[in-house]
Amino acid sequence: MTDAAVVMQGTLDLLILKALSLAPMHGWGITNRIKQLSRESFRVGQGSLYPALHRLEKQSWIKSEWDLSDNKQRAKFYRLTPAGKKHLVQEQSRWTQFVDAMAAIMKPRDSEA
Repeated sequence: MTDAAVVMQGTLDLLILKALSLAPMHGWGITNRIKQLSRESFRVGQGSLYPALHRLEKQSWIKSEWDLSDNKQRAKFYRLTPAGKKHLVQEQSRWTQFVDAMAAIMKPRDSEA
C-alpha cells in the first residue's frame, strides 16, 4: 500500500477533489472513498489529509460546514465549489496527458525502441 504522502506532488489534491466530485463528505469518508477508488492502493493518513483539505479550502476549491454524520456524530463535511469543479476538470486533463506521455515512454512502439 502506498501512503498518499509519497505519491507524486499534487496527486493528493486531485484525489480529494475527485472524491468530493461524487458527493460531499467528511474526512473519514474522503479517505475511504480514495481507498475504494484506488482499489486499496492508496491510503491517506490524517497527517496528509487535513493539511490538504485546509489548502484546498484556502484556494476556494472546496468549502466546509459542520453537520451530523450517519452515526449522529458532529463532523465537518467538505464539498466542491464551482471553482473546484473547474480546477478538477483542468487537472484531470493534465493528468491524462501526463499518463499518456509516460505510457508512451515506458512502452515504446517497436519502431521507436
